[in-house]
Amino acid sequence: MSQISDDKRRLEREAEFSTISGQEIKPLYTEADQAPDLAERVGEPGSYPFTRGPYPSMYRGRLWTMRQFAGFGTVEETNERFHYLLDHGQTGLSTAFDMPTLMGYDSDHERSLGEVGREGVAVDTLADMERLFEGIPLGGVTTSMTINAPAAILLAFYVLVGEKQGVPAEQLGGTIQTDILKEYIAQKEWCFPIEPAMRLVTDMIEWCTENMPRWHPVSISGYHIREAGSTAQQELAFTLKDGFTYVERAIERGLDVDDFAPRLSFFFNSHIDFFEEIAKYRAARRIWAREMKETYGATKEESMRLRFHTQTAGVSLTAQQPLNNIVRTALEALAAVMGGTQSLHTNSFDEALALPTEEAVRVALRTQQIIATETGVTNTADPLGGSWFVEQLTDEMEAAAYGYFARIDELGGMVEAIRRNFPQREIADASFRYQQELNERRRIVVGVNDFTQDDEEPTPILKIDPSLEGKQRDRLAATRAARDGAAVESALAELKRVAAGEGNLMPPIIEAARTQATEGEMISAMQEVFGTYTESPVF
Repeated sequence: MSQISDDKRRLEREAEFSTISGQEIKPLYTEADQAPDLAERVGEPGSYPFTRGPYPSMYRGRLWTMRQFAGFGTVEETNERFHYLLDHGQTGLSTAFDMPTLMGYDSDHERSLGEVGREGVAVDTLADMERLFEGIPLGGVTTSMTINAPAAILLAFYVLVGEKQGVPAEQLGGTIQTDILKEYIAQKEWCFPIEPAMRLVTDMIEWCTENMPRWHPVSISGYHIREAGSTAQQELAFTLKDGFTYVERAIERGLDVDDFAPRLSFFFNSHIDFFEEIAKYRAARRIWAREMKETYGATKEESMRLRFHTQTAGVSLTAQQPLNNIVRTALEALAAVMGGTQSLHTNSFDEALALPTEEAVRVALRTQQIIATETGVTNTADPLGGSWFVEQLTDEMEAAAYGYFARIDELGGMVEAIRRNFPQREIADASFRYQQELNERRRIVVGVNDFTQDDEEPTPILKIDPSLEGKQRDRLAATRAARDGAAVESALAELKRVAAGEGNLMPPIIEAARTQATEGEMISAMQEVFGTYTESPVF
């Protein structure tokens, strides 16, 4: 046997036989690699611990939501893109906001210059949100909004748009990201120090639990952690630990775990290592179910059932030979489906260069539709379940996550770990290691460090008209001129009063939004009470 193994090893080519995250892969997996309690750990689809999927019938009952990310320029341009995507078969909306909106700045703020509408849509006021969803009945579509620090304000705008359409808050369906912990870890878009930001997240969970039963107030996001350079294991561990921290804060607030946990959702990356990604999703479901039941006392299956949206890996896209990105995205999307996602965004092939063109978006959406209708992978739940390789990878992923949980707990929990820069440093180290592997060509990226070409044709890209920034500033000025200034000042004063106390901030934010107070004005009002945040550097 030893001689055969040695002969096999001599036949192996020179390559990195490990996952993209560095997990060593054996030449062969057999039944001997399986845990003795495998059947208990895997279970059946739709049953605890949900390793094989959150629902019994999976895609035989319902396909995932095809939710393409869209947003650029002013609200008119994005509204037009929304209608285009819905007309081409998209089944849910996903809103990208520009950098000033993400950071809590109005479009006429000095720090917004040159950024308005560049990488998402500019939304300053309720009037903007009304135009953004013009002609789109909010009672018949679910909407995802990718925004975090100012999430409560954008949710207030959305609730009021629904109200104007005659759709009460309890009938609105969708998700707002709100995951502020991963901002301090990875994406770096914040408005307040950590503790008041956590209060605002908990206020949103509490208010949505009482008023928006169809709404997901937090989408706990590993996507940006992975985009910052983490490994799959780090993405899994830090994301779930963030989620457990939100659960703990809501329980401390006095909420029953079974009242709010069913409305928590997740957002994961789908990177290029096919089997590693599938194992990550399966491990995530199992860990969440176990901890919600055994640690946090959940009794309802809905509280233990992890549901997630997936986006293919933006960081895997290359500016070189961008058509290759269609293949990367297709494989990443397939991994998400094989891993049991409930919602999916497929990146466009030109996104390493600019915001996507309509043609690129259409190809990305067609990629999902081909997977759904032509490949046969939707015919059975968890088609790779029982694979000796996939089950072992799932177990290893789970073990790595618990290893990180223990280290974070030793530091005093996730908030304290972030203050001490633990996850930030782990991600920075992982990113550096991966870049070294690329530089030394121990890992190959086609078109970048191998199989390159010098005579590439330029790719047509979407260009944002610079005049749109002036248009948005003019609109904001007009809104300010037309509103009741005294009502705005009164609403902002009430917002500051509640912020200085212990009341829930959602009601005064909604009332301020109703007066056409701007996002930036509401953020500034709360910053007068909460202060701002400066990150300590990580080396």
